[in-house]
Amino acid sequence: MKRNYNKTVLGLLLLLLVFGCKQKRVDIFLIGDSTVAEYKEYYRPVTGWGEKLNQFFNDNVVVHNFAVSGSSTKRFRDNLVWKKVHECLHEGSYLFIQFGHNDEKKDTTRYAAAGGAYNDNLKRYITEARQKGAIPVLITPISRRIFDEEGHLLKTHGSYPSEMKKVANEMNAPLIDLTNLTKTLIESYGVEGSKKLFRWVEPGEYPAYPDGMKDNTHLTPLGAEEVSKLIVEEIKKLHIGLDKYIKK
Repeated sequence: MKRNYNKTVLGLLLLLLVFGCKQKRVDIFLIGDSTVAEYKEYYRPVTGWGEKLNQFFNDNVVVHNFAVSGSSTKRFRDNLVWKKVHECLHEGSYLFIQFGHNDEKKDTTRYAAAGGAYNDNLKRYITEARQKGAIPVLITPISRRIFDEEGHLLKTHGSYPSEMKKVANEMNAPLIDLTNLTKTLIESYGVEGSKKLFRWVEPGEYPAYPDGMKDNTHLTPLGAEEVSKLIVEEIKKLHIGLDKYIKK
């Protein structure tokens, strides 16, 4: 009896192992700036959209958020964060790339000119990801919440989004135009309503901001979730192999 019992247990374990192996884990690696990055609780309500992305996928997908505040395509590599990410990439993994907010800042540590170093840096990320068998996806920077007098959102990223599109075409890489998608999203909330998408807080409302904050760049949990929804809807349209892992 005991021998039969052991055989039964062993058989079940083997079945679990076999079926478990069929459930292949899918890794999504995020690289980018503060609009993507993760934050400690002390700095809430600021939330990067990368913190919310995982909730839209089933348990077979793991999102690894390597985004770093203040990063540009140049600084992310110079700070050796890219080296860590590159070591983790593997066949069938995904690399989501969103830069632009800081590339336009003309200091020696971050500046990468649109149409020049910015494009070259993006191409290097794509090439090096593909060398590891990963699938790179370009994502244009989210729009800032800056309205004109008529209630229309101003374009504050110059030619960076269009240059990223050029790179996507040249490199035949999937692209999510998050700049235009978030423009539509922010405008749909209106001038006042859209404040709740961004880090607008009253004095004394949060410990980290005793004097309050009027931030038109960084997202709140609501804003991060809304932006993640936009990304997931675009992923469905791209047909890059992630559709089947999206929660219904």
